[in-house]
Amino acid sequence: MECTKAMECTEVAWEIIKHFQDDFSTLYSCFQVNKLWSRLTIPFIWEDPFSFKQPKNYNYIEAYLCNLNDDDKKKLNKYEINTNLFSYALFNYSSFIRHLDTNKLINSIKKWDAIVNPIRQKGLVKFIYKSLIKLFVESDANLLTLDFTYNRNYYNITISQIILNPNFICNIRKLYLKFDTYDTFNIDSFLKFLSLNSKSISSINFQFIDPYQNVEENLINIINSQKNLENISFNFDSLPLYNSLKNPDFINTLRTIIFYFIDFKNIVALNEVFEQLNVLESIHILCCSFLDSIFVTYPFKLRSLFVSEIIIEPIRLLLQNSGNYLENFGLELYCLPRGEVELLDLIINHYSTNIKFLTFCEFNHDSIYKILKLIEKVKLSLNYLTIEISPIANSGSIILQNLWKILPSRLEYLNLIIPISNISDFEFFLKNLQTIFIKKLLIKCVCTVTRIPVFQRNSILHYIKEYIMKNKRVEYLAFLEYFSDKEEYDDLISMENEEFGSYNIVIQKYHELKIYNHEFVSEMYC
Repeated sequence: MECTKAMECTEVAWEIIKHFQDDFSTLYSCFQVNKLWSRLTIPFIWEDPFSFKQPKNYNYIEAYLCNLNDDDKKKLNKYEINTNLFSYALFNYSSFIRHLDTNKLINSIKKWDAIVNPIRQKGLVKFIYKSLIKLFVESDANLLTLDFTYNRNYYNITISQIILNPNFICNIRKLYLKFDTYDTFNIDSFLKFLSLNSKSISSINFQFIDPYQNVEENLINIINSQKNLENISFNFDSLPLYNSLKNPDFINTLRTIIFYFIDFKNIVALNEVFEQLNVLESIHILCCSFLDSIFVTYPFKLRSLFVSEIIIEPIRLLLQNSGNYLENFGLELYCLPRGEVELLDLIINHYSTNIKFLTFCEFNHDSIYKILKLIEKVKLSLNYLTIEISPIANSGSIILQNLWKILPSRLEYLNLIIPISNISDFEFFLKNLQTIFIKKLLIKCVCTVTRIPVFQRNSILHYIKEYIMKNKRVEYLAFLEYFSDKEEYDDLISMENEEFGSYNIVIQKYHELKIYNHEFVSEMYC
């Protein structure tokens, strides 16, 4: 009886802790409750430590180093790193790794190196990276996600270690491969290795620039070797991999397809592909070209549409065939031929019911009031908003004077890239923003030629403190000043962490806090 109650308590505690697996501060509080909660929390804290939005996530490096074998510790000592100063490891932390992002791991090691290695011993970062990859591979970890970004200096290290132990990647569910194949290196053997040893993948995301024939064949082999593929993302117009979707194994499993920077000009029989997929729930078209080449009559659920070129009639037909499923919409025109007013009218009048994510980049000045109207129309469902105004467009003042009036009372994310020509407009906007809670607020001030004068910069910082910090209207904050003449960046509040921290506001670098459309769609739907 007591044993049964103990098991029930453990299961209840585990379910509670699991609910907070993406919230580091709450997980840390759970860790401190008692021994049981501590033991249950540790795996969640260490399954993907380098993805936590914490300023000191690179401290995980030292905990891993405690588990190095004696030979590797001796090699580490040669870099003048005293391993005796590391605390004793209570757990084999490397065995808990579930999600490995090679790019985030490299960046975390570099941050750690900049602090503990002021002399900058050459080769230390690469040695630690190799040691940690080896540690992960040999720890019997059950890896569920592999996010592999090509890096010339670390590629061979990663591949050589993974190939030594196929069990490390045999159970992965999500695979992200990001390669720039303009570099001359051989990736064929690694791709073939994945196709032979990873057969449980449910989500695939390929980003290859101009792959050669063998690469395409191996990527198709990876796709066709899966029996339970649910999500796939095609990136860049040189990947005709959509033909692999005709595989009958996917008919009753494939739920999500993402097209990102795809040239539809040479793609045929798309309608035939969609018709055979029985459980397809979600299609996303992001910044693709030649939309007029899409001949689709079969009804499908278009969840995301980010437009980089506007040809109204094909887009109208596309939306008509997709029904009213649109949830994410954006204009990313960047000086391409215009036509957004008519498109905005189309979205406002027929397809705006469920939109929760909006992004507008470098739009025509004539569209500003249509954009404001659309934001107001989707107010009840809107949760993520990005507005980028060109310095040459005279729209910044209009946005600052009117946006606050139409925003919902709570937003997950607001990113304003805006020229601030009149500091009083900026103060007016922040002052009226006080009734709105924004979890992540990003402001990027665009300067056309010269820096903002010191007194004006101080005023901007003063208003942010007065209306945002003191009123605790955000959880995460980033402010960036951008100079178009020198491509120079300057985080105005990068030295204000302690002051903002006293108000429970986390200051982050702009590009670390920024949500990228493609990553958002992949994360939400894959």
